[in-house]
Amino acid sequence: MSTDIVVVGSLNMDLVIKVPRAPEAGETIRGSDFQMVPGGKGANQAAAAAKLGARVSMVGRVGQDAFGPVLIENMARQGVDTRWIVTDATTSTGVALISVDETGENRIIISAGANGRVSKGDIDAVEGLLQEAKFLILQFEISLEVVEYAMEKARGYPVQIILNPAPAISVSSGFLGKAHYLVPNETETRILTGLAVDDLSSAEKAARQFLGYGVRDVIITLGERGALLVTGHATTHVPARKVKVVDTTAAGDAFIGVLAVALAKGFSQAEAVHYAACAGTTAVTKFGAQTSLPSAEEVEALYRTT
Repeated sequence: MSTDIVVVGSLNMDLVIKVPRAPEAGETIRGSDFQMVPGGKGANQAAAAAKLGARVSMVGRVGQDAFGPVLIENMARQGVDTRWIVTDATTSTGVALISVDETGENRIIISAGANGRVSKGDIDAVEGLLQEAKFLILQFEISLEVVEYAMEKARGYPVQIILNPAPAISVSSGFLGKAHYLVPNETETRILTGLAVDDLSSAEKAARQFLGYGVRDVIITLGERGALLVTGHATTHVPARKVKVVDTTAAGDAFIGVLAVALAKGFSQAEAVHYAACAGTTAVTKFGAQTSLPSAEEVEALYRTT
């Protein structure tokens, strides 16, 4: 089976609970609607791309526990090639504890588990995929050493690298410069550049700092303000549609997975960002991580009306 998109990253079981607000230190509050939902940034992005018909291979690890087989089976149901997901007998599956408040904003605590054991050997095992794929998607929920190794390996082939530096960790400019597309949100941009992003002008300033690191193209996601595409020759703002926000979990992952699909289909960069924004917008209207990822029909419907 050939592949269009290779995703190297995390697979988590998300333990999600709705809360009226975030508790203060030492405070206990009542929550509701507890759910266990397949998640992990890598898995979410892989599933988002596969749901739009792309040929996607997932590279990662789960533990030899009750959650592991559930996550692998779920990936397969989404249409993702799971042959490169390793079951690691030495540790637990990654988990994320997520609270979602009444405005739809989330707060997330992750325990890496098997995600922390994704290795350079796992990258070497899929070198053949990297030779033929159009895009490689990476995030920061696995070892940064492995992320950098994957980028270095991929740069020997035509595959384009999409780096989602989340959760944000301070890294060198040389590290970031290995990416073709860098896709951070406002918070991640601030952590990586030291520049506050509170409007389009400050977002463009930060993006140009990334370009100075050697990144080819930068897309900063701006929540309800949409997204900003900054390249060496143009800046394009893609506004967001106003919708009722239910849960922001995985909205960024939907954006990135669908961005890769659109670029692989030959969309222009601006139109690919527009298409991806439609996916992110749709995702915030639903609860959960992979349960909120939109279908091709949903993305197309919103794309045609914007």
